Amino acid sequence: MPALRSLRSLTLAFLGALFLAISLTGIATYSAIHRSIAELVDKRIAGLSEDILSESPPGDARAILAHLAALSRDRDTADVGFALTDAQGRWLGGNLRLPWPLPQGSSTFTANDGIAGLTAGRALVRDAGHGLTLTLIAETDPIDKHGAARNRLYLFGFGSIVAIVVAGTILFVTLVSRRIGEVQETARAIINGDMQRRLPVDPSGGAFAEQATTFNRMLDRIAGLMAEISNVSNDIAHDMRTPLARLRSRLALIAQRPEAQGLSDEIAETIAQCDALLAMFAAALRIAEVEGGDRRAGFAMLDPGQLLAEFGEMMAPVAAESGHELVVGRHDAVLIEGDRQLLSQALINLVENALRHTPAGTRIALELTAKDDAAELSVRDNGPGIAPENRERALRRFGRLEPSRNRAGHGLGLPLADAVARLHQGALTLGDARPGLIVTIRLPRIRA
Repeated sequence: MPALRSLRSLTLAFLGALFLAISLTGIATYSAIHRSIAELVDKRIAGLSEDILSESPPGDARAILAHLAALSRDRDTADVGFALTDAQGRWLGGNLRLPWPLPQGSSTFTANDGIAGLTAGRALVRDAGHGLTLTLIAETDPIDKHGAARNRLYLFGFGSIVAIVVAGTILFVTLVSRRIGEVQETARAIINGDMQRRLPVDPSGGAFAEQATTFNRMLDRIAGLMAEISNVSNDIAHDMRTPLARLRSRLALIAQRPEAQGLSDEIAETIAQCDALLAMFAAALRIAEVEGGDRRAGFAMLDPGQLLAEFGEMMAPVAAESGHELVVGRHDAVLIEGDRQLLSQALINLVENALRHTPAGTRIALELTAKDDAAELSVRDNGPGIAPENRERALRRFGRLEPSRNRAGHGLGLPLADAVARLHQGALTLGDARPGLIVTIRLPRIRA
């Protein structure tokens, strides 16, 4: 059942089924009891009528009335009404007078039938011979207002069951919702970089405590594996930076020697390659630092629109040198909580990517749009763009789109901007600018 996917819908469905089951059970119980009482009363008055008519000659009113008088004095039949009428409906005797004739056979009467002293019961009308009619009536309620008291008992009994089940269901749903909320909060904290966050474990034990312990052990294992991977990459980056820096320094010293003048171009190219490698390792370490989440401690309120305007003014001459046009478009006033330096780094990476991968004459536009619950910072160009099937690879580390890798860059610009967005509890997406590429960073805003 596709509709029953949430805890709320499952609870409502369960309560609906419960109410239906209890209602049907109550109706069935009520009907069965009434039917049983009616059958017992019918059996009783049928037996009495058989005794009266079997001991009296057919049509002998005097003998029948004598039996009725004897039965009226009997305590066992004190609650039974008797009436003997002739062919014209005239009352001949008995302890009961009927306002109108009842149909032959068994029938049910209520207080609306106007029989004095009777509220609800069963009646039996039989032919006594020679036009005489014998009527017997017995109540199905042993005492006055017994039916109302019985109905109240049903309502109280089944109502108590409903109240207990509803209270238990609410308690269960509250407990499960709280546990789900704890899991969601822990997951969100881990997504935001707090890899030490764990689920609280109830010291009294139980299934939820065991589940939380297992979940925490899983998180410990994942955190350990991630730390090992991160440490390996960080150690490699750190260890490679030192010899690369030494190599670059030696090349710079060699380039100053007179005998190296003929190799100046080759040495300069090698130094440039060293610089590119050092930049790549620095970017990898920068991503590891951002994904660690420690930078969140320095977050402060800032206006990204002001940051965008200042950045556009600073980068416009750089773009003009390569034949590109950089403009700052709409930038709404909005507040976010974040790191100004990291956001500037993300913008630099996005603009540098646009400058590097678009031809001269391309227009690059920076915009900031305020939404209901977020601020959307976008970098749009009208260059060749990125095909939809390649966008996921472009966000991976070292995800170079050209197989030859002849173009400058190390494939870490977009991943770093993506890491900055995730650190700010936001998201980076690549879209089609028709033509060109639009990179959007969506950040949660602060309501003034």
